[in-house]
Amino acid sequence: MTTLVQSVDWLAIAPPALTALVALALLVADLFLPEARKPLLGLGAVAGLALALLSLLPLLDGDRATFCVDGAGCGYRADHFALTVQLLVLGGALLTALLSFTAVREQRLPAGEYWFLLLSSAAGAALLPAARDLATLIVALEVATLPSFALVGLRHGERRSAEAALKFFLSSVTATAVTLLGTAFVYASTGSVHLDAIAAALGDVDPQLRTLARVGVVLTLVGFAFKTAAVPFHFWVPDTYTGAPLPVAAYLSVVGKAVGFSGLALVTVRAFPSYGNVWGPALAVLAALTMTIGNAAALRQDPTRPSSAVRLLAWSSVGQAGYLLVPLASAAYTDRPEHALGATLAYALMYAAVNLGSFAAVALLGPGRLADFRGLYARKPALALLLAFFLLCLAGLPPGLAGLFAKLAVFDAAIDAGLGWLAVVTAVNVAIALVYYLRWTATLFRAPPEPATDAPATDAPAARDLPAAGAGTVTAVREKAPAEAPPRRPLALVTALVLCGLLAVALSAAPQLILRLADTRLF
Repeated sequence: MTTLVQSVDWLAIAPPALTALVALALLVADLFLPEARKPLLGLGAVAGLALALLSLLPLLDGDRATFCVDGAGCGYRADHFALTVQLLVLGGALLTALLSFTAVREQRLPAGEYWFLLLSSAAGAALLPAARDLATLIVALEVATLPSFALVGLRHGERRSAEAALKFFLSSVTATAVTLLGTAFVYASTGSVHLDAIAAALGDVDPQLRTLARVGVVLTLVGFAFKTAAVPFHFWVPDTYTGAPLPVAAYLSVVGKAVGFSGLALVTVRAFPSYGNVWGPALAVLAALTMTIGNAAALRQDPTRPSSAVRLLAWSSVGQAGYLLVPLASAAYTDRPEHALGATLAYALMYAAVNLGSFAAVALLGPGRLADFRGLYARKPALALLLAFFLLCLAGLPPGLAGLFAKLAVFDAAIDAGLGWLAVVTAVNVAIALVYYLRWTATLFRAPPEPATDAPATDAPAARDLPAAGAGTVTAVREKAPAEAPPRRPLALVTALVLCGLLAVALSAAPQLILRLADTRLF
């Protein structure tokens, strides 16, 4: 007899639950804190995310499950796959929080709303990889996505921010509707929402329902492909990244992708293994198109265009999404799908560290043009070296060994699955990406631009604005002008940059830390 009364394993659900509770606490605290003490909300967000990360430690000793139904399965499982993605999501959210202190203060963002939305989205993102039924999966997906709309448009009064939020919202809502329709078709075909039960039922579905099941599988994949920014569902990325506050763009590029890829992995490998002949070729084509279009667009970025640095990172993230799709597509053609998923997770961990580091470097300098980075080494050598290291990791070149070995894991997954053509396309795109990554890296070490010496006379202090006392007065005014104070370096932003640098160096010095994922059974 099935009972509706279920016990809850609070330890298993601690990571997303703690994040959600801290988000609510910060929203309530915002009502009572005076304006001068609003920065305490950011400290509370960082502490809450650090506590959520620590709650992963007791879960490392085994596989825990909760919200179970007799004969159907469990709705939540804290297995190796879920814990790895939760580490990526919560770690990425913590680094994003450190990036956000300066943006919240300088752009006058409403602190209470910002930290509540960021942690709410992180809670949904942490819930999703542990979801083992379609209902929990969709709820987690929307909890992770809906706050992101508001975060993108949180700069009130800015037209570009509002347009980015609207574009992101409309396209995402459409994708969600498609996903819901697909999951409804899958439920109608199988009679279950639990992923394991769906996998068993799809293997022997009623012949009259096979077309419905196949359409449901395809529509579900389309919805998750949008979340990963896969082509042709990528059009929202450049405008959204440039219109959003920079920490939000960094968050979407890492945590948003982790949400899409973990959901895609669950529905394909866990729920639809018998339909690998449907989603395998589809994901392979999506991977080839995504990496090609993303890298080609990044290659064509004009360095003198406003916000071209963020736009290049946006198109680069589309290209990187293509690399992440390669192992997922390979899982349909191999007897070791867990090995393919391990390659995706290994690449995602490397990408998260170095991409957040790249955004941190851009935030420290100012999200301007690529041309503004010329001669950065002469002005700020430490920042230039760190940014160059991040770019080399993304390119997969030494000394960025983390990126090199992560790309090798992707190649290995494609070759192991017999997808030689996809491995060739990946290799060509890696070569294309080298051009714009190395071009940006070289810009950092070029000679600084010469200061303009032929400025028009109107740019200098006008003599008519000064007392008519001759040249001596002008000289005296110039001598009395106070010297410019050196720019302050925000501690939180520098901390995020250093942490990303340490992670990238650690993964490059010991790449086995991420490659071990490719040889671990994830489910």
